[in-house]
Amino acid sequence: MPVLTVSQINRYLSFKLKEDKNLQGIMVRGEISNFVCHYRSGHCYFTLKDKDCAIKAVMFAQSAARIKFVPEDGMSVIASGSVVVYERDGVYQINITDLQPDGAGTASIALEQLKTKLQKEGIFDTAHKRPVPAMPRRIGAVTSLSGAAIKDIINVLSRRYPIGELYCVNALVQGESAPDSICRGILRAEQAGCDVVIVGRGGGSSEDLSAFNSEKVAYAVYNCRVPVISAVGHEKDYSIADLAADLRAPTPSAAAELVAPSIDNISEQIGIMERRIGIAASRTIDSASERFASLESRLAKQSPENRLRLSDERLSGLEKRLGSGFESYMRRRESALDEKLGQLEMLSPVKVLSRGYSLVYHGQDLINDADKLRDGDRIKIRFGNGELYAQIIK
Repeated sequence: MPVLTVSQINRYLSFKLKEDKNLQGIMVRGEISNFVCHYRSGHCYFTLKDKDCAIKAVMFAQSAARIKFVPEDGMSVIASGSVVVYERDGVYQINITDLQPDGAGTASIALEQLKTKLQKEGIFDTAHKRPVPAMPRRIGAVTSLSGAAIKDIINVLSRRYPIGELYCVNALVQGESAPDSICRGILRAEQAGCDVVIVGRGGGSSEDLSAFNSEKVAYAVYNCRVPVISAVGHEKDYSIADLAADLRAPTPSAAAELVAPSIDNISEQIGIMERRIGIAASRTIDSASERFASLESRLAKQSPENRLRLSDERLSGLEKRLGSGFESYMRRRESALDEKLGQLEMLSPVKVLSRGYSLVYHGQDLINDADKLRDGDRIKIRFGNGELYAQIIK
């Protein structure tokens, strides 16, 4: 019996497996475990298992690039490929060429995975949502100019908001080139100076609407410097564009109504504001007039002319009071003088002399005692009327 090397055994088994048609181009159902994808080579390595057994699996970069979802541990899948031997380690494994989710469709899983990714990045965060301008000057519409959506937008805006300018950008809304076309349209509308941008299309199947579920469109909507309204014509599910946009509308017509106020409502509001302004202006004028009158009155009171007039009036009053006081004072003094004169007259010797009495003077001395005189003294006798001189005899 010949002696075989390990390499010869592994190569022999490899040939045998490749020759076995039952192990080539097979489909295997299993659960993914220990999934690893090398970012440099792009090769994916994992294990497929069921409740009893497990088998190694490899998916090279060329095949891995074709799948539409990201495989994860615990995911049930159906793998297409062939059983081979990895000769270096003597391990048999499945070389997978295609991988499909077992149950949910590939597109559905890929969409949910993209939503999760963008949610983690904050693309859907409500804190980043911007309010739509109340009265936009220029409104951008990124959609197919040959579709019904743009006609609906034009009809609504011409009826509700004729004072606004509509800037239309033609874009593909379905097909493989649609995401790039939509992204270019959003950028063009932004650069054209639009105050708000409507991005959307009419209704259709999920495949028709797939462009609005792309990662590129999500980033274009999120990075737009002006508010974006997503108007994809479907009611049941939210697209990626709906979640990333600042505002979601169920249809293009609804988007046009959201972005543009009614001209009738504007006119009514203007009328209300005019009435309010008129009332406020009247109140302001009345208040200012009252204040002006008050200030004018205060100014008039503080004016030099008024102060001079008040000073003249005060001076006149003081003069009158002074004159009246002086006259009253003089009357009081005259009355007191008359009283004193009366008292003096009552006490006056002359008054006494008028009743028959007389005064005798010896020189300057008033004589009230006869012993003060001697024989031969010359005396003056004062009567009530007149006087005479005499000499004492005895």
